[in-house]
Amino acid sequence: MSDRHDLIASMAVGSGDAVVNRALKAIRAHLAMDVAYVSQFVGDNMVLRKVDAPGQEALAKAGDVHSLNDTYCRDILAGRLPELMADTALEPVAAAKPITQALPIGRHMSVPIRLEDGSVYGMFCCLGFTPDPSLRERDLQMMRAFADLAGYEISREVEAEKLQNETRSRVITAMSEDVFDIVYQPIVDAKEGRLIGFESLSRFRTGSPDVWFADAAGVGLGVELELAAIGKALGALALLPNSVYLAVNASPDTILSGQLNEILAGLPLDRIVLEVTEHSTVSDYDALSAALNAWRAQGVRLAVDDAGAGYSSLRHILALQPDLIKLDMSLTRNICLDPARKALAAALIGFARETGSHIIAEGVETEAELVTLRQLGVEKLQGYFLGRPMSLAASVRVCPTPAATRAI
Repeated sequence: MSDRHDLIASMAVGSGDAVVNRALKAIRAHLAMDVAYVSQFVGDNMVLRKVDAPGQEALAKAGDVHSLNDTYCRDILAGRLPELMADTALEPVAAAKPITQALPIGRHMSVPIRLEDGSVYGMFCCLGFTPDPSLRERDLQMMRAFADLAGYEISREVEAEKLQNETRSRVITAMSEDVFDIVYQPIVDAKEGRLIGFESLSRFRTGSPDVWFADAAGVGLGVELELAAIGKALGALALLPNSVYLAVNASPDTILSGQLNEILAGLPLDRIVLEVTEHSTVSDYDALSAALNAWRAQGVRLAVDDAGAGYSSLRHILALQPDLIKLDMSLTRNICLDPARKALAAALIGFARETGSHIIAEGVETEAELVTLRQLGVEKLQGYFLGRPMSLAASVRVCPTPAATRAI
């Protein structure tokens, strides 16, 4: 393999940004140029996206915008200027451009960057302040190879940005056009079988809720979508009896955003439970605890979800000291047949008893599981055996009347 091919191959490793940046640096150094850049055509302008110009940052930096009429780009694409100009003074079209003397530009090489669909994204360009008659066709061939490499990486970035924009638009539409519903799953007292609360769950017309919330978070709209779901869910409190509480899922980012204040204002806070899931990462437990404690002082209770499913939930439990600990369905599933599951559930129940928390077992699907959990001392139960997620109207119908005293 030639040195030229070795150099190009060495660039094609790493993230798209890193590859393009290394390519610019390598081609500028190899051709002894002063400035190298990747540009994008935006309307009638050329925008510098990536720049390698050590010591010349005042002349060229990422984000600079130039009119295409002032540059060589259109002339090169139209064939009025060659891609390789060893001496711009020998090209009348280039020599007549004000930018040629202003920089100045003595030598110039520029080739179009084409995306995978064949469209021109912009230019891969190098320039020097003085002429260089040693530049040859082989140098231009290397430039084209680097431009192809940049085009491949930029195509990936453009496609990723397109998908992000589509996802963002889809999430915004979901919030503005109300394309999701809230369902409510009953939570019952283990001893009496009495309904004491509901967990609110989002259901989208198409697609999994987990995918929707993950996609929203990926485009910076995770908090907004959660708040939309929480606000919609909490509207049920006015129709449910005072003896029944409502649990809503809130990520650490949503809790720390401060935007819950407006949603919770004026509501009966002692009937609201905030659930933090096992999958939510926490970078600052002190800040999260402070935010939660402000609400807990006013009656809001905290639940940690998915206990027994992973290490994160145990960290949540130890750091946040929740009022409610929810055993994950992977732990309660077939607990009647598995001594290991029984032992772990018993340990968590004992921990809750020692720390003043209360246990809710999720995912109860059979009578045998129900009996075992009661024998272990679980206080509250949730699962298909006790009630599937249902509409608000159905939830109101199954509520006890008249209202009884609320159980924690």
